[in-house]
Amino acid sequence: METRSIKDWPPGERPRERLRGAGPTQLSDAELLAVMLGRGVRGASAVELARSLLATFGGIRGVLNASLEDLQGLRGVGPGKAAALVAVRECCCRYLQQKLAPGRAIRSPADSREFLLARLRDRPQEVFCCLFLDNRHRVLAFEELFQGTIDNTTVYPREVVRQVLRRNAAAVILAHNHPSGVAEPSEADQLITRRIRGALELIDVRLLDHFVIGDGVCTSLASRGML
Repeated sequence: METRSIKDWPPGERPRERLRGAGPTQLSDAELLAVMLGRGVRGASAVELARSLLATFGGIRGVLNASLEDLQGLRGVGPGKAAALVAVRECCCRYLQQKLAPGRAIRSPADSREFLLARLRDRPQEVFCCLFLDNRHRVLAFEELFQGTIDNTTVYPREVVRQVLRRNAAAVILAHNHPSGVAEPSEADQLITRRIRGALELIDVRLLDHFVIGDGVCTSLASRGML
C-alpha cells in the first residue's frame, strides 16, 4: 500500500500543525524529529523516517548524538537532513552553555549541573574539565584539560594550577565524566580531588566542588562531604 504524504493527513495529525496548535510538549519524539527533518522521502513520510531513526539509534538522544557520517549514510537522510540534526544538537549545547557564559555567577550546584551533563554525559572517553571563577564566583572560563580512555584519565594538578594562574582565578569547580554511566566517585576520584585541593590551597585558591557525570546523573563530591 502506498504511503501517504503528511500533506494528505488530516490537519490535526500533521506535526507542524500540532506543534502550532497544542505546543511542542504535546508532540512525540517522532513528530518532533519529523519537524526537524522537514520532509520525508519517496515511500516514507517524515514521521516514518523519524521513527526509523529512533529505532536505529535507540531514541532521540541517540539520534542527536549520532555523527554526521552515521546519519547521512542512512537511506532517506542524506547530507542536508544529517547537517540539520547535528546543528540541532549543537544548538542545545550552546543554549545550556549560556547559563555558564563568562560573567555569570555560580550560586549553587544546580547552576552548573545541567550544563555539565549536556557537555559530558555522552562522551565516549573520560574528559576532565575545570570551571574557573573569580572572587565573586563569576565564570571566567570553562576548559577541557585532560582526555583519557573509556575508564581512565591522567590528571596533572600542576597543569590545573598553571591554568588557574593564567586566568587569575579565585575559585575552581572540577568535573569529569564516567562513560560507564555510573556517577559514583571512585577512590581515584577522591584522591585526585584531594591532591588538586592541596595544590590550590598553596596559591590561595578555593576548590568549590568536583562533579562526576554519569548517564543523566551528576554527583557532587562537596555534597557528599568528600572535599
